[in-house]
Amino acid sequence: MKKPLIQNERFVQIAAPLMVGVVFLLLWQLTVMALDVPKYIVPSPAAIAESLVSEWSSLLDALVMTLMITFLAFGISVVLGVAASLLFVQSKWIEISLFPYAVLLQVTPIVAIAPLIIIWVNDTTWALTICAVIIAIFPIISNTTLGLRSVDPNLLSMFRMYRTSRWQELIRLRIPSALPYFFGGLRISSGLALIGAVVAEFVAGTGGAKAGLAYMILQSGYNLQIPKMFAALILITLTGIALFALMVWLSDLALKNWHESALKVEH
Repeated sequence: MKKPLIQNERFVQIAAPLMVGVVFLLLWQLTVMALDVPKYIVPSPAAIAESLVSEWSSLLDALVMTLMITFLAFGISVVLGVAASLLFVQSKWIEISLFPYAVLLQVTPIVAIAPLIIIWVNDTTWALTICAVIIAIFPIISNTTLGLRSVDPNLLSMFRMYRTSRWQELIRLRIPSALPYFFGGLRISSGLALIGAVVAEFVAGTGGAKAGLAYMILQSGYNLQIPKMFAALILITLTGIALFALMVWLSDLALKNWHESALKVEH
C-alpha cells in the first residue's frame, strides 16, 4: 500500500498547481471579456495563445538564441565556479583573499556594467554570455565551497588518522559531502543564467539574426503587439521552469540512492 500512496502524492503535486493555473487563466479570460479590455492593454489568454501559434516561427528562433546564451553561460559558470571552490578549499588564506571578489561580482548591478562589456567585446553572443556568467556564477561558488567545507569532523579525523592524501580526502570525502550543496547551487544558477541572458539582451537591444526573446519583447512593446509580448514572456517563464525541473531531476538522479535530502520517505 505504500507505493500507491507515494504515487498519489506525486499526482497531487502535479495536479494541484495545474488546477490553480487553469482557474487563474479562466478568471483572466472571463474578466477581460466582461470588461472588454483592449488587447493593447491586457490581452486575453486566448489572444496570447493565438499570437503564440501565429508567431511561433519567429518566437522559436528567438528562444533558440536565448537558450544558446543561457546554456553557454550556465556551463561556463559551473566550470569556473567549481574550479574556484576547489581552489578555495585548498587554503583558508586563498578563500579569504579571493572570495570577496566573487561577492563583488554578485553585488555589482549587471545593468550598469553590461554596456561596457558590450563595447569591450566585439562579438555580441560572447558579450551577452559574459553578462549572464557574472550573474549566474556566485551560487555555484558559494554553495560548492560551503559543501566542500561541510564535512563530518569525525570522518575527516578518520581520514587524517589513516594518513590519506589531500587528493583522496577531496575525492572520497569532500566532493561527496558537497554534492547536495552543489546541486542546490545548480537550481539557483540555472535560473540566474536565463535571467542574465534576458537582462543582457534588454541592455544590448540586439536584433536581426541574433535577436533573443528579450529583443522580441522590446520590439513587440514598441509596436503595441502586446499579445506577442506576453507570448515571449510565457516562453521565458516556461524555460525557467523547465531548467529548474531539469536540475531537480539531475539532483534526484545523483542523490536518490544515498543522501537524506533525496530519499523518498514512505509513510
